[in-house]
Amino acid sequence: MVPVPDLDSGLGFYRDGLGHELLWRNYELGQAGLRLPDTDTEIVLTTRRGLVPTWLVTSVDAAAAQVVEAGGRMVGEPADVPVGRLAVVADPFGNDLVLIDLSKGMYVTDESGAVTGVQDPAG
Repeated sequence: MVPVPDLDSGLGFYRDGLGHELLWRNYELGQAGLRLPDTDTEIVLTTRRGLVPTWLVTSVDAAAAQVVEAGGRMVGEPADVPVGRLAVVADPFGNDLVLIDLSKGMYVTDESGAVTGVQDPAG
């Protein structure tokens, strides 16, 4: 995640200036996803969170439990988000890690990149 003061100025730099493709934009959440070249990795611009690594996992609940079992701690309990579930954990060294799964699907967008819904992972 990359903090920006507002999505329009963030998109002006990362999309328009640097050429990263807009994948989705959600003004309600204050976030936008941009594709890094030649990869499935996204840059997520955010107006709400600081720079925190985000890990895509199969199951947030299982991954969070594994972090805690290995000696980390829970910072923010697993909770539902539009595309699945999200939790914030910390490693034993105090580094926060955001865990997210896409169990509810991926964002569906219109031609401008605005989120219009979520596509069910089953199709």
